[in-house]
Parts: sequence; structure tokens; C-alpha cells
Amino acid sequence: MEILSPAGNLQKLKTAVRFGADAVYASGRNFGLRAKSTNFNEHELHQAVLFCRKNHVKIYITVNIFADNGDADVLSEYLTFLQKIQVDAIIVADPGVFATASEFCPDIPIHISTQANVTSWRSAEFWYKLGAKRIIVARELSIKEIQIIKQKLPELEIEMFVHGAMCMSYSGRCLISSFLNNRSANKGECTHPCRWKYNLTEETRSGEFFPIEEDSRGTYIMNSKDLCLLNRLQEIIDAGVDSIKIEGRMKSMYYAANVTRIYKTAIKLLSENKEVPELFIEELHKVSHRVYAEGFFDGFNSNETQYYESSAYIREHQFLGEITEVNDNDFSVFVRSKFFADEEIDIIFPDTNDDLKLRSSEIFDDENNSLPFTKPNTIVKIKTNKKIPEHGILRKKI
Repeated sequence: MEILSPAGNLQKLKTAVRFGADAVYASGRNFGLRAKSTNFNEHELHQAVLFCRKNHVKIYITVNIFADNGDADVLSEYLTFLQKIQVDAIIVADPGVFATASEFCPDIPIHISTQANVTSWRSAEFWYKLGAKRIIVARELSIKEIQIIKQKLPELEIEMFVHGAMCMSYSGRCLISSFLNNRSANKGECTHPCRWKYNLTEETRSGEFFPIEEDSRGTYIMNSKDLCLLNRLQEIIDAGVDSIKIEGRMKSMYYAANVTRIYKTAIKLLSENKEVPELFIEELHKVSHRVYAEGFFDGFNSNETQYYESSAYIREHQFLGEITEVNDNDFSVFVRSKFFADEEIDIIFPDTNDDLKLRSSEIFDDENNSLPFTKPNTIVKIKTNKKIPEHGILRKKI
């Protein structure tokens, strides 16, 4: 079963690949449903394809907006570019985009986005007969419903989300951001107003706010919990799912690395008839997340999917930086967050067995001057007598 990881930029893509992704999904500057800051320009997309080819990993490009008439010419040019660099698949939701992709990218498989809200085997069959290779099933489906689709259409690949933020709207199609901020979620500009704290006001009492619930913290009436299906992986395998997807192109490279390696290793253990250790769930709690739930896996239950107390992320560990070079007696780190000499840090690696704790007792700059602490966006060296593998990521408990 394929592990499909988020790639918000080229560095995150490389990290996801090094930490075990079988495939990554990314977006160009236009036609995707994430903020422009997480998207690739054409040069970066080409570099991403070359890197994935070199590492025997697939790359899928999201073209899943609902297009307007004005998008037609630019869309065809972009799809011609994707055909030229030979991405491994294009993810679409709009029938018009599907038709255009079929015309301008005849050699590239088309995957149907979760935005298309495929909720039945009949709907899946419709897309399959048009030529779709894969369906990313609607998040509203239970595992039993997904299994029926696979049984009815065994040649059609099935992909499902297993981890990350959930949207409170139907299959991610939401208009709240458009109404409140004139920024369309269906054009990749969502401002996430579903996470805001809301109160009730009365027209003639300007400035007076009344809680919707009797709760001093207010209420977050549209705030979904985050999805986590690590404990249900065997059932997902048994259902015949071909690919499991991790949400989070706007999350950090640490998030992409840790979540990818945990799901990757868990699937490997299950394939060897071994249990997934409780430690793996603990690791998923060490990335930035909201309260976890299992979404619609067993069917719809709003008591399990919504969290009314807070929309804040839970952050128990801080991402400190990534290892850029390893030598016999030291290793270099590109610093993302400040940490001090003699502070205990964790280092995680693609292989969970390599993880270690270390005290950063001696930190040096590139001129070998001793440092009491680090500064973000600098490279430092940490002395150690331990053998350090490559591609480590540093964190500390907050």
C-alpha cells in the first residue's frame, strides 16, 4: 500500500522522500487548493520530478480547482507543461479540467480528487469509464463503504486520507471564506474561518458579545478534529485500499518527516504480522496537531469529529532544525528554532530505531567559535562522540 505524503515546497518534498514516502503530491502556482506559498514554480516542479525519478518515488500534481471560463487558456498551457516534464499523475475535481487534461496530457494518469466527493461505487464507475485511474474517496465514507467501491471496481485504484486536518465542509467544498473574506477555498485561498472563535451579537447592541454556549472560552462551532487512522491500518489494508494520504502541505518538514516514517514503518510491521507499538501513536502526538479522531471511519458521528473548546494546535515539541552534514566527531545543523548549549534534544531519523537523545553540550559556528545558543537560519556544528546517521531532524520538548 502506497504512502502518499505532502510536499509544500521542494525541501519538504525531499524530506518526505527521505523519510519513506512512496509518492508525494504537490501543486504548481495555479489551479491547486493551497496557499500560493506552498506551491512550486515551473522550474521547481521540474526539479521535483527529477528528484523523484532519481529516488524511485512518484509525484502527483494537484489541478483540483473548480475552473472558470477565464482559466481555459492558461490551464491548457500548464497541462502541456506537466505533460512535457512527465509527472506521474494529475489530481482533478472539475469535469472540465478532466476533459482538458485528457486532451493535453494523454500520457499522464488522472486521479479524481476528494473535492469531487465520490461517495458511491456508481460515481466511481462514472469516472473510471471516462478514463480515471484512481479515485481519492470522499472523506465522508466509512471503511465499509470504501470496501464496497473496491469490490465493485477492483481495477480502479482507491486512495484515502488517513492523517491530518479535516475540513468541516462537504468534501472540502466550502464557501465561508468567500463570504467573510472574499477569498475562495475552491481557488486555493482559504482563510480557515471555520477555526475562528464565534459569539452572538444583537443588531442594536454593538460591541456586546454573547457566547453561543455557556462557556467562558466561547465556542468553536465549526472546528473539526484532526484525522488519525494509525490504529485502523490493518482494516484499511484488508479493504483493498491502494494508497493512504497524509494531509499537510502547509505543515513543517518535521511534520512531513515524522508522520511519513511512522505510517511507513507501521505498514511494514503489519506486513510482517507484527504489532504496531504504542510508541508510534506517541510520536504522532509529537507533531503539531489538533485533538485526534478517526473521522468517518466507522460512520458519521458529529460528537466524535468536532471539538468545541479550542481550535489551537497542540504543540508539545518544537522543530529545531535538520542535519545537513555528518562527520566523525560532529554534525552540522541548519537551525530553524533557537536552542541552548547543554540542552537535551531529540534527533529523529527515517529508521525509528536510529532515534536518539543528545545533549548539545558544545555548539560551534562555521568559524569554530563556541556558541551559548543558536540563531534561526544559521548553520552550526554540534560536537558528539556518537555515530550520527544522515538526514536527521532535531526537536525538543517544550
